[in-house]
Amino acid sequence: MATDDWLLGRDRHSEAAERIYAAAADLISRKGYDAFSIDALAAVVHCSPATIYRHAGGKAAIRDAVVGQQAIRILESVHEAITGLTGPERVVTATAVALRRMRSEPLAQIMRSMTGPPGNEWLTDSPIVTRFASDVLGLSEPDPLAAQWLIRVVLALWYWPLKDPDAEHQMLHRFLGPPYINDAESIPPAPGNAPNSADSLRETTT
Repeated sequence: MATDDWLLGRDRHSEAAERIYAAAADLISRKGYDAFSIDALAAVVHCSPATIYRHAGGKAAIRDAVVGQQAIRILESVHEAITGLTGPERVVTATAVALRRMRSEPLAQIMRSMTGPPGNEWLTDSPIVTRFASDVLGLSEPDPLAAQWLIRVVLALWYWPLKDPDAEHQMLHRFLGPPYINDAESIPPAPGNAPNSADSLRETTT
């Protein structure tokens, strides 16, 4: 029987949210986002639907939180890979690392179950995804158009990857890197010397 006392003795809100998000990620990856429901999630974590709404919000809010948590892990890998890099090399390396992580489990299953072909508005318009793209660019001033361009490039390559990884990397160097040559001097210091925006993403998803 569902009960709201399932987390007695702990930090109820944060502990509940983490348990809910973990269960949601598993459900979405196995059954798909369309089949995912608050009732099914409540059954898995052994609480009432009201508890789900109180600690994690509705279906869309949980979706964004799950994607945000995955984005944090990707962003941390990207930061490590681009330390000391600037300009085109930074953008190409960041994109290649992000694509490799996005294609890995469990994110690939989660994202594919949540979206159709590239262009779904919830994904391209997501503040979390946009902030992630902006961080990958590493520009000192916000450039929303550049962020949206990168989101669409990454989505296209994620859905339709080249069979030859070397050819894909060459394509990134030829067509994605050059636009950022003139921005090399505006790239901020390497992540180790600047605030880690993964922390700001965590604030968004908690």
